[in-house]
Amino acid sequence: MEKTKTISVIENLLETVENGHKGFDEAAEKLDGDGNPTLAAEMRELSQQRLRMSNELRAIAAAEGAPIENGNGTVAGALHRSFMALRDALTGDDPHAVLAAAEQGEDHAMTEYQRALDDDLPSSVRSVVQRQYGEIQTAHDRVRELRDATK
Repeated sequence: MEKTKTISVIENLLETVENGHKGFDEAAEKLDGDGNPTLAAEMRELSQQRLRMSNELRAIAAAEGAPIENGNGTVAGALHRSFMALRDALTGDDPHAVLAAAEQGEDHAMTEYQRALDDDLPSSVRSVVQRQYGEIQTAHDRVRELRDATK
């Protein structure tokens, strides 16, 4: 894969994990404010995981000769978070709805990582993307378990 294509894939994944970082932060705030500190702590942990992933992707881009400045996620991510906020307002203090929205975000992240793994990435990049994909799958399953436990 040519270097510019690799950087494009990294940029896309970076936007995805930054959206996740912000989304989990917002979910944590909502859950904490609604009296669910244990769930909020889980969301903060996932937010920190995404921050670590973001830093790792930035380091890879820099090593590839294309440093990427701090971003704010994507428009699609901002729209998803806005939708999440609207749904929260309509559902009141329902942790199930917050976790369902977080799971939807994880579905999107898994799709983006699957797409990246379908590309012909250099082996050093592929190994990181594959590992991060596994972390996202685990997080997705955990969010789904938490959501189902709040029914």
